[in-house]
Amino acid sequence: MPSMDIVSKPPMHEVQNALDQAQKELKTRWDFKDTGSAIDVIEGGYKLTSNSEDRVKAVADLLEDKFIKRKLSVKYLERKDPEPSGARWVMTMVLKKSLDTENAKKIVALVKEQKQWKVTTSIQGDKKTNESKVRVESKQIDDLQAVQAFLRGQELPVALSFENYQR
Repeated sequence: MPSMDIVSKPPMHEVQNALDQAQKELKTRWDFKDTGSAIDVIEGGYKLTSNSEDRVKAVADLLEDKFIKRKLSVKYLERKDPEPSGARWVMTMVLKKSLDTENAKKIVALVKEQKQWKVTTSIQGDKKTNESKVRVESKQIDDLQAVQAFLRGQELPVALSFENYQR
């Protein structure tokens, strides 16, 4: 029986390229000169630092622009509020690397609302890490392709990717 998995997993090589480009531009732009602005990789995301709140927000905008230029969805990034840390400002940006259970349930509900396809959906995930994927199975490949096109047209809070496509 044909099946596919719906996940929210960014291509990490493109994420790394976007980060490298942002760090390179951060060093060469005149408006970031002598601000001490930096992008550091931390567990689960990035730590942005600068000497003012506006500058740290500009660094976040720069990183998001590089994601867009690399054709990555900005939905993979989640901004936290900037916080003062002594004479510097720090902002954390979380990199979402997986589909959480709540959004997986929304996807399953969206697919089940559409009665024209004969598909079965199931959530498969790890409860410890709260990572999930949605498995969609059907007797016809056309139904899987229709579900894929339907979900791409929906406005969801996460970026979706489709993998493990089996015939």
